[in-house]
Amino acid sequence: MSDNLLSTINNPTDLRQLDETQLPQVAQELRNFIIDIVAAKEGHLGASLGVVELTIALHYVFDTPNDLLVWDVGHQAYGHKILTGRRENFHTNRQLGGISGFPKRGESIYDAFGVGHSSTSISAALGMAIASNLKGEYDKQHIAVIGDASIASGMAFEGLNHAGVTDANLLVILNDNAIGIDPSVGALKKYLTAVKEGKNPRQNNMIKSLNFDYSGPLDGHNLFAVIKELKRLQKVKGPKFLHIITTKGKGLQQAEENQVKYHAPGKFDATTGEIHIKSEENLPPKYQDVFGLTVLDLARKNEKIIGITPAMPSGSSLKFMMEAFPKRAFDVGIAEQHTVTLAAGMVAQGMIVFCNIYSTFLQRAYDQVIHDVALQNLPVIFCLDRAGLVGEDGATHHGVFDLAYLRCIPNMIIYSPMNEIALQNILYTAQLGLNQPIAIRYPRGRGVIQNWHDQHLGKYKKIAIGESICIKKGTHIAVLSNGTIGHNVTLAIAKTDHQETIAHYDFSFVKPLDEKALHTIFTKFSTIITLEDGVVNGGFGSAILEFASQNNYTSKIKILGIPDEFIEQGTVAELQQYCKIDVKSLEILFSSY
Repeated sequence: MSDNLLSTINNPTDLRQLDETQLPQVAQELRNFIIDIVAAKEGHLGASLGVVELTIALHYVFDTPNDLLVWDVGHQAYGHKILTGRRENFHTNRQLGGISGFPKRGESIYDAFGVGHSSTSISAALGMAIASNLKGEYDKQHIAVIGDASIASGMAFEGLNHAGVTDANLLVILNDNAIGIDPSVGALKKYLTAVKEGKNPRQNNMIKSLNFDYSGPLDGHNLFAVIKELKRLQKVKGPKFLHIITTKGKGLQQAEENQVKYHAPGKFDATTGEIHIKSEENLPPKYQDVFGLTVLDLARKNEKIIGITPAMPSGSSLKFMMEAFPKRAFDVGIAEQHTVTLAAGMVAQGMIVFCNIYSTFLQRAYDQVIHDVALQNLPVIFCLDRAGLVGEDGATHHGVFDLAYLRCIPNMIIYSPMNEIALQNILYTAQLGLNQPIAIRYPRGRGVIQNWHDQHLGKYKKIAIGESICIKKGTHIAVLSNGTIGHNVTLAIAKTDHQETIAHYDFSFVKPLDEKALHTIFTKFSTIITLEDGVVNGGFGSAILEFASQNNYTSKIKILGIPDEFIEQGTVAELQQYCKIDVKSLEILFSSY
């Protein structure tokens, strides 16, 4: 093999100078480069390995960035980033001050559209294609690369439906590997499997019926075949659809064999692929496991309990219930709107539904939360995983808007547990028979209680709706916290010289607020500090301000939380420090009073 080629490629123009016979070497080098960096720095692995050949072919055939390339979600865009001028700083991927883990318009002219949530690529690329036609740029190419899990989403179908009646110069590439983060589900997956196996007659091709020029299925790892087909499609006008078959994790045996674990494996040995196992002995549980194991325990005792998640059975730990009660726990695919209204329909018929959605993804079903659940006052139990700052996934994934966007909805109860016991108790309380919907928000990562599973699981206590808890008494300052961020308050108070002056209250309920306690607090304390791991505009602190205004209280109120900006990637500790809600920042603040 000749000298390293990847090191000579600083942009796609350099790539296009190579002879086509040199590209397999580039593919191998690119694969090795991704493996080496992700092994040491962590990140999304399998998705990018699976599209190495496709990535090279796209930039080799098309005139990027003049031709516009949109990646769906962006988990698979690492090779794209490396080939488009970010090779030298790719080691900063997902780190504070480094490059984003997802395509981002402000980062590179080659990132035609920012993507962090799935199923947006077809609509975005179609919009670009229609705009190009209006500007007279008829030869410009617009490519959307979307996975088989993402294309099953309603938004992707809406894009396909519209594109089929336009003359837009749009190429949709279906990267079909039968898996998103977890294995793909649903009737469309079965259809695509039949197509791949040659069992579906071509005359019944659903993509062709939508007026797309369909080609495939094609081996997505046959670089020369992919290049040949892309060159042909380059000359075809109107909406086109290329179906390619790939293997997620291609090139690393363990990643191919265990595609769920190697989606984002953490640190691993770049040579053997062996994941560096972190000892979990004596560690507190992950909040997702507290949810999953509690709901499973409750479901064993109540046949009306149902669990639903949109494509996150592993990430939410609903997998425990799915394994035990497959007829009562559902992965409905990347379909948040459907998830919420499906839950509403079940609740309307007397079922008890735990609807588990990442906080950032519930944003995609906001209309359904309002119209199909809250307006009808149906007691759906929303379990919002990954609430607050989530770390390295960055701005597209932080669950910091939920308190604000849910608090304004009538009939909604909003609760943020301070620890694992509070989470299991609110899950228990919710299934006893609330008469209105509830949103329970909890963070990514681990709790604080060792041996929670052995000592606490199944030992439930009913929570009184709307009650706060006085964690520590004080004389001059009252700190009101919401959720697990309250632990930072406890630690910060312990480090101050005048601990006796600071009171601490856990306001887990943002709605309804404990107004009785608030009257006492505002009567006693001249300074009130609120703390939340959500945006300060419209969140918990705003609710306290509203209460003070309505009741003519004049205490000084300071609101702490996420500032009015999109917070980028970094560790949770780094981002809390940036937002001044970490222990050290709180200690300094408390000491100043």
